[in-house]
Amino acid sequence: MLPLFEDTKLNIVRHNSFVNDFDVLVACEDTLKFLQTIPDETVELVVSSPPYNIGKSYENRTVFKEYLGFQKQVIEECHRVLKSNGSFCWQVGNYIEKGEVYPLDIYYYDIFKFDLSMYLRNRIVWHFGHGLHAKKRFSGRYETILWFTKSNEYIFNLDPVRVPSKYPGKRHYKGDKKGKPSCNPKGKNPSDIWKIVVANDFDTCLWDIPNVKSNHPEKTIHPCQYPIELIERLVLALTNERGIVLDPFMGVGSTLLAALIYKRKGIGIDKEQEYVKIALDRIKDFQNGTLKKRPLGKPVYKPTGKEKISQIPSEWKQTKLGESL
Repeated sequence: MLPLFEDTKLNIVRHNSFVNDFDVLVACEDTLKFLQTIPDETVELVVSSPPYNIGKSYENRTVFKEYLGFQKQVIEECHRVLKSNGSFCWQVGNYIEKGEVYPLDIYYYDIFKFDLSMYLRNRIVWHFGHGLHAKKRFSGRYETILWFTKSNEYIFNLDPVRVPSKYPGKRHYKGDKKGKPSCNPKGKNPSDIWKIVVANDFDTCLWDIPNVKSNHPEKTIHPCQYPIELIERLVLALTNERGIVLDPFMGVGSTLLAALIYKRKGIGIDKEQEYVKIALDRIKDFQNGTLKKRPLGKPVYKPTGKEKISQIPSEWKQTKLGESL
């Protein structure tokens, strides 16, 4: 894997306030404090998975309304630094209180739409096959990405993320175009429910991207790490080369890596020193060509239960049967 520019090293900057000259800017800082140093309308894409207030080691569980109040402050600052043609992608799951489910995307919608007058373009479903098993309700196996834009004029590069047409040879059967191809030769527009099933095919119907569990090649110590693959399409479609991607809760840097892979700049903020160190190590691995990453579009392994170890594809032998990478 090549660095951002093939002939030069990445300009990796670690600083607790915004600077102008960087390829990737990493801050170990309170996110609100850092965001306030970024000039207005600087970034093309804000994308993150904010803390869910479920008591993970990196968050202090608070009253739900207080949690949303803090998140609103962060979102408002991100909105300020977002360009007028930029996008905001907020990936969330559920908050659980005494067995009751609070779907976070519903609560966040009001902040984006009614407080900031943003425009919802898609509510994208991310499906995964493994997670915590529930005992008094059905086990959750999906999360959502809310894609909002700041205006009606926004970056949307469809061609890099098109998927193969279902009937590529289909032709018009009447009218002026009779006999001519009726499908776009570059492929079709992916749906808002994706399933990555084969290499170079982003979509059939569902975003079926494995979450980062113990056998995932990208796994670090972070308890809620999302895969680089989840962010790659967003970066390709919603930014241009050299555009800036911001993650206000970067964790171990998956968003930054997705940005660098496609020659974008990245800004990442996290208050946990351990996660910042891991993020910087992963960025250096990327630059050196040694980054551990699940390939974009790799099929999810689905065992039949009858396989012998010798029958398992070599790239999956490191996984336990029944688990997906």
